[in-house]
Amino acid sequence: MQNIIFMGTPQFSATVLKGILSKGYNVLAVVTQPDRPVGRKRVITTSPVKEVAVENDIPVYQPEKLSGSPEMAELLTLDADIIVTAAYGQFVPTKLLKGFRFPAINVHASLLPKYRGGAPIHYAIWQGEKETGVSIMYMEREMDAGDVLAQQATPIGEHEDVADLFERLAIIGRDLLLDTLPPLFAGTITSQPQDATLVTYSPTISKEQEQIDWQTSAQAVHNHVRAFRPIPSTYTWWNNQRLKIWAGRPVEQQGLEQATVGTIVAVNEEQLLVQCGEGIYAIESLQPSGKKRMDVPTFLNGVDVDSLIGQRLGVQPDEN
Repeated sequence: MQNIIFMGTPQFSATVLKGILSKGYNVLAVVTQPDRPVGRKRVITTSPVKEVAVENDIPVYQPEKLSGSPEMAELLTLDADIIVTAAYGQFVPTKLLKGFRFPAINVHASLLPKYRGGAPIHYAIWQGEKETGVSIMYMEREMDAGDVLAQQATPIGEHEDVADLFERLAIIGRDLLLDTLPPLFAGTITSQPQDATLVTYSPTISKEQEQIDWQTSAQAVHNHVRAFRPIPSTYTWWNNQRLKIWAGRPVEQQGLEQATVGTIVAVNEEQLLVQCGEGIYAIESLQPSGKKRMDVPTFLNGVDVDSLIGQRLGVQPDEN
């Protein structure tokens, strides 16, 4: 059975690694991101991939920067057949990609050449795509630009969020990789170059992108909220404080008069109805600053409902 060096970090990667191990491949080493502080209490936390490696007594390498590191030099001495990566989160030097019997391959959560980069699942939902999928491709110096060995598509549910889709795509990626490895090692697989005219990108999400833009359509707001749920999450401004928006849905204008975007135009027992650039977005779950996530009925218990109507969301403190 072939010897593999595996590189990955989040739960998506851990699912793929477990699949490789289940088929009896010999994983010589796992490379993952260093342990990081997580949460408000900044607890040092290991990656899901490291947890799987430790459980299976696999040596773990965690360089802060892989290129030029002692860890990279040691990896090159291993008797590996191939490197398999899945959401590793670092640049992998060409010397390492080409340093073994087979060129390195990557499990990427998009239908390449769409959404190259580090956040393909977030962007697919955010941009309103009806389907996405997984690509297995050769790794090149240019990010996610290698020839594609295999792809599998899947529809995106109307209310599916990034956590749901991560979980599904991890399983699809695991199974697609396990179907791809045997013909790859046998030399019977063919690859397809990517169409450079169709390339789009999904760069790392910035803090600025977490804020909801009520000028867009209600459907676009819905896509934004679920694309960022649970991480990094979306927010708007309310009463000079950040208000996280966790869930909702677009609804028809319902006979309501057009109002300034961001205005709460109506309140019912389950929803806050907010005017968007096109249509109404019905907030169903939110989180005021300093409080826990709650549904709208719970939120309304501590608020003067009549005073809410006409208030405008999204107005930053310096705009008052």
